[in-house]
Amino acid sequence: MTRENASEASSLTYDPNNVFAKVLRGELPSHKIYEDEDTLAFLDILPRAEGHALVITKEKARDLFDVSPQALAKLMAVVQKLSPQIKEAVGGDGVLIAQ
Repeated sequence: MTRENASEASSLTYDPNNVFAKVLRGELPSHKIYEDEDTLAFLDILPRAEGHALVITKEKARDLFDVSPQALAKLMAVVQKLSPQIKEAVGGDGVLIAQ
């Protein structure tokens, strides 16, 4: 990402009607695999691989750069907890974590 793109991205505001906000509010269906007060994990509707799951924070944030360190730490703890369980369930060789 160039400096110009990064500066452009930082000027964007949170969209309360984004797809993930709608999933959190129950306005869009999802197959939940984990939920607590800070995070939600659910299976992707267009999976790239078996077990493809999304883990999202419930904090309103545009992207990785906008989320608080506290919410990100809670989210990553859930990723660390769920990843080996998903890997075992689908018989995977490993995991890919992406933003």
